[in-house]
Amino acid sequence: MSKELVVIETMVNAPVEIVWEKWNAPAHITEWYTATPEWHTPQASADFTEGGSFNYRMEAKDGSFGFDFNGTFDEIVENEFIAYTLADGREVKITFSSLGPNTHIEQEFEAEGENPVEMQKAGWQAILDNFKSYIEGSDEEE
Repeated sequence: MSKELVVIETMVNAPVEIVWEKWNAPAHITEWYTATPEWHTPQASADFTEGGSFNYRMEAKDGSFGFDFNGTFDEIVENEFIAYTLADGREVKITFSSLGPNTHIEQEFEAEGENPVEMQKAGWQAILDNFKSYIEGSDEEE
């Protein structure tokens, strides 16, 4: 049985070089990788190389629940594309398109079988929207 593919996207008002850095650096990931204000990502690690692994620890702020979001990077094309495989075998592909001063991000992922697809799409989109807010709310240039 093939897994259902889900696509989410956003346009970020920042150049692709800044978007790329803040998407991939663990120090930034801990700031934006969450779907709701009740959650946070207190730890993030990544060996950002093809074949390297990553782990983002997601937890409810009240301490009631937490889980590791982890996997292995399959393909990395700087400022353009990331593909990775999650620990449960699902594949994720992310495309970054530079549009002058803006960056379009398209993320495709295989849905898991436990939760409704629309719920998964909403959760992943909320994380992507939080990333957009983090970037656009940041006045610092790296």
